[in-house]
Amino acid sequence: MTGSTGFRFEKLDVWQKSMEWVDKIYRIVSEFPSEEKFGLSSQLKRSSLSVASNIAEGSGRSSAKDFARFVEIAYGSLMEAICQCTVAKRQGFLTAEAFQHLYLSEQKN
Repeated sequence: MTGSTGFRFEKLDVWQKSMEWVDKIYRIVSEFPSEEKFGLSSQLKRSSLSVASNIAEGSGRSSAKDFARFVEIAYGSLMEAICQCTVAKRQGFLTAEAFQHLYLSEQKN
């Protein structure tokens, strides 16, 4: 967090937690096979980053209804990322333990 200055979204717990999740995804994806660099790795990084990005973008909207719509989009991106983690686990790129760590950390949020 940036303290008392900064943008509104930086003060939101949900944004901070989504950024922690992005960090986890980036660390894990760095261990995927190199042939997945432009496939599943790229997709998973984009979808996880989309969660945090949509929360940030929505926080800058002028109404609560607009913000809620962006949070809904962020949730959809989270579901996409969970699906991609499932594929990664099934393909052996992600251990069951790593999958559980990612999956459970997001259910708590």
